[in-house]
Amino acid sequence: MEIMEGSPTFSVDYYFSEKIKSQIADHGKSVFLSDSSMILDQLKARKYDLIIIGTVHRYFNIFDVMSAKYHTAVIVHNMNFTGTSQMGLIKSIFRKDRIYRLKLLGKEGLLRSPEVYRKAKHLLVLDEALSSGPFRFLPLFYTKYVNKPENKVLTIVIPGGVSQKRRDYKKVISTINTIEDLIDNSVIDNKLIEFVFLGRAKNAELKNIIDLERSLQYINITYFSERVSPSVFDAWMQKADVLWCPIQQETEFFSQKEVYGKTKMTGNLGDAVKFGKWAVFPANYQSGSDFIVPEQKDIISQFERLKEVSYDFQKDYSKQMVQRKLERLLNELIVI
Repeated sequence: MEIMEGSPTFSVDYYFSEKIKSQIADHGKSVFLSDSSMILDQLKARKYDLIIIGTVHRYFNIFDVMSAKYHTAVIVHNMNFTGTSQMGLIKSIFRKDRIYRLKLLGKEGLLRSPEVYRKAKHLLVLDEALSSGPFRFLPLFYTKYVNKPENKVLTIVIPGGVSQKRRDYKKVISTINTIEDLIDNSVIDNKLIEFVFLGRAKNAELKNIIDLERSLQYINITYFSERVSPSVFDAWMQKADVLWCPIQQETEFFSQKEVYGKTKMTGNLGDAVKFGKWAVFPANYQSGSDFIVPEQKDIISQFERLKEVSYDFQKDYSKQMVQRKLERLLNELIVI
């Protein structure tokens, strides 16, 4: 919504669920409350040059009708999932989350998922490195915050939900313990460091973080046991000296293997661009972005070096530049 503000070429309407709409502060005339029971009627009443579906992970029956009837583009978050067969979908029902997946099968047209991607005129991805073949890059992320923080304490922010499924928090905790021991043994300067787990922690991960906090003398830990509000998230991201993104190399969606950097984008990429931050990723993560830095063995020295170095995000990610790229793409999508 922010990147399209002030566009001289395009007018955009947004259809959101109550959950999403409630998170948006400015409800202009272009924002409509919607759900699966009303969206088709809402679209019928208006004539759009292009309809972009943000996620096709539910309501496959609705999106199937939409992609067949209108000039539609789909943002793809799990590229391997787009090629899953109906038989593959049926088999996946019995592997995990059976009740939920049976609901999708019976009420939301799960088996129509392949048809949605086949009928859509365009398939879009949010990471340029993933754009190949039928997948085109949709430029949305721009650098909104450019001021460099002046922290007395080295502040390392780990953005995202605290779950071992998506990120390797066991390694994070082990690394923090190692850093604490190094400080205690005076191998590095006796300086306070702060690690911020910027996402809700629960269950085993929450217990492990609490245990970690109690064991530390030289390192500060900040964590959250409840959902992190957008304002708190933004405040900590602006304060960060460096982002640490220990994502798992492999994950899965609907029992289909996905690989970060190859078939799936991590939201941490958008975080780094938006807040203008260096981001340290696992060494096995493939990225063509200069601000994505492979993790080194001496990670604390790496953090300290990155804190002192600036990266010119405005060169490639200013709002004006990204908006022009987006407008060029939208013009191409409309006429194809």
